[in-house]
Amino acid sequence: MGAMQVLHHPRQDEIELEGVLGALANPTRMRIVRRLADGEELTCGTVLPDVSKSTASRHWEVMRTAGVLTARRQGREILHTLRREDLDARFPGLLDAVLAAPRTTGE
Repeated sequence: MGAMQVLHHPRQDEIELEGVLGALANPTRMRIVRRLADGEELTCGTVLPDVSKSTASRHWEVMRTAGVLTARRQGREILHTLRREDLDARFPGLLDAVLAAPRTTGE
């Protein structure tokens, strides 16, 4: 069996506002954040069953590399969680403001 790919996550002090805002600017990614906001760990298919696997993978990658979420492998699945504590520490109030904003038609 080949080696598993290690998923990179920026440290809390490496999370940049521009990256977070860019990741959250997409309605599909906002849908992901809203689903993960209650603290659950969810798989790609659970959150985005109506999105192609390649498109969903790209959304997850953008959010992970921006520092918005954490991904961990469990067997063949990848489980995702929102990095609420890190985001709140780095940008106090940002996530709450984003989650309180009215939903867009794309969500």
